[in-house]
Amino acid sequence: MSAGHGRRRKKHEEHEEHENHERWLVSGFDMMTLLFVLFVVLYAMSKVDEQKFAALAKGMAEAFGGPVTVQPAPTPDGSVFDGLPGVIDIASAIPPDPTVEQAQIDQAAAAAAAQRAENIAAEAEQAYDELAAARDKIEAALTAAGYSGAARYEIDERGLVVHIVADQVLFDAEEAVLRPEGREILAAVAPALTELPNGIGVEGHANHLPVSRGGPWPSNWELSATRATTVVRSLASEGVPEPRLTAVGYSSTRPLVPVSDRTALTVNRRVDVVVLSDASAEANALLPGIDAAHQGEDR
Repeated sequence: MSAGHGRRRKKHEEHEEHENHERWLVSGFDMMTLLFVLFVVLYAMSKVDEQKFAALAKGMAEAFGGPVTVQPAPTPDGSVFDGLPGVIDIASAIPPDPTVEQAQIDQAAAAAAAQRAENIAAEAEQAYDELAAARDKIEAALTAAGYSGAARYEIDERGLVVHIVADQVLFDAEEAVLRPEGREILAAVAPALTELPNGIGVEGHANHLPVSRGGPWPSNWELSATRATTVVRSLASEGVPEPRLTAVGYSSTRPLVPVSDRTALTVNRRVDVVVLSDASAEANALLPGIDAAHQGEDR
């Protein structure tokens, strides 16, 4: 009996070994079937009719009142879906209406441009009012000192320009030393300039006549530049802060009147004191037009 029991045990063990060999084949065929089905589904998804999909997405967006998105279900690490995007915006597949979109863009751009133009115009008006107030203070100071009419005024894209004729007022001919009247004029306008926060540019100008041969000046460039620095030193001595002052000479390159004008010799030989506008370049460009309009009203 013991031998019989031994034989049955051996036959039973051989049967279990035979069953283990067949089970892995079943699992392998199942996996191949599943993979085949997966790739068939993926291939079918890649062949979606884009026009029908866009029409469907647009209809869904209108029905739900907002964009429709697809969020794939979370997958385990190492899944074949790991390379797919996390969120697909269906609304992005809907072709936009270029006519409506461009009309909205144009309308917004026009509104922004109109608002910017309005802001620049307001800035220019404010800058002009400040420069005109400075002009009135300077003229009042000159009148009080007994030099009414010694300066001509202009407001251009730089700011307030005070034209002070040099001929027998600030300097003698071919001289860069201030006359007594010139010192009094600069002393009168200095307090008004000191109160302003603006930068002050001083420009020396000469008439078209060349300097005398053998004289102290090689050309009108040196003469006009030295006159400008002389005025700067005088204003600084009267209390105008030096960091706000600049000097430049233009020789005869920027005349106020043409050479053919009978007043050219005296009017073009001058020193300009420029109260520089601190407004934006766009606003400063409007200042000459505003000044011309005010001059027309005064007439």
